Amino acid sequence: MSATVDFQLRRNAFGRLVCIDDQGFEHEGVVPVRAFPITEPDIGIALVDGSGKEVGWIDRIESLAEETRSLVISELASREFMPCIQRICRVSSFATPSTWLVETDRGETSFVLRGEEDIRRLMGSTLLIADSHGIQFLIRDLHALDRASRKLLDRFL
Repeated sequence: MSATVDFQLRRNAFGRLVCIDDQGFEHEGVVPVRAFPITEPDIGIALVDGSGKEVGWIDRIESLAEETRSLVISELASREFMPCIQRICRVSSFATPSTWLVETDRGETSFVLRGEEDIRRLMGSTLLIADSHGIQFLIRDLHALDRASRKLLDRFL
């Protein structure tokens, strides 16, 4: 869908999102999906039904009414889990697999990096690191890390 669709959004008795489109049709169990989750998380969000069909489009999340925006944000938060690394505290070995102890925006954690190929440069100084369980860790700005963290990371890049 190229244009913004007029819709209403609510939760049903089971806590699932229901999108009522501009034709008055109710789509149960819709899920918000970001078009650009890392580079533009608040721009371009599709509402898709259980079969993957787009039933609504949000150009900008801030353009929504407060109640609708709150529903979309809470649903996105429950689906998305991508901690942002703020500091690399320790690395068990410079050979892979290695265990990393990091501080994230969600607290301190450790993970196993299987190989250097699990560190991907997205754009500019943004990195995405996948651990051995498939959890994605984000480094928004490599240059914003402290010197010691950058030095440890440089050994793997």
